Amino acid sequence: MLEMFERLAAAGIDLLPAELTTHFLFVRGGFVSLVERRERGFGSIGAPGLLIEQGFAALVWRGGEAFFVGRGYERRAEAAEVAALREFDRELRECLRAGAAGQ
Repeated sequence: MLEMFERLAAAGIDLLPAELTTHFLFVRGGFVSLVERRERGFGSIGAPGLLIEQGFAALVWRGGEAFFVGRGYERRAEAAEVAALREFDRELRECLRAGAAGQ
């Protein structure tokens, strides 16, 4: 488990303190992903999104254009943001998958 947290830290991914009993919140560069809490670690990894004041804005595609959409929030997503969000998701999954393999 320690090695997994070291990999997360090396990737610049932080565990955000939150009052959630069912999920962990992982963040990097303004992006966030919910990860299911399991008795012995981590479960399912949710779709990543943008961390906003109101909470979470999902990446939504409309007519080939990307938008971040949340409660009372909507804005067009830039191509660089979409790429960074996908990279965050890929690295988070790799770190957690490697950690699960080592348990």
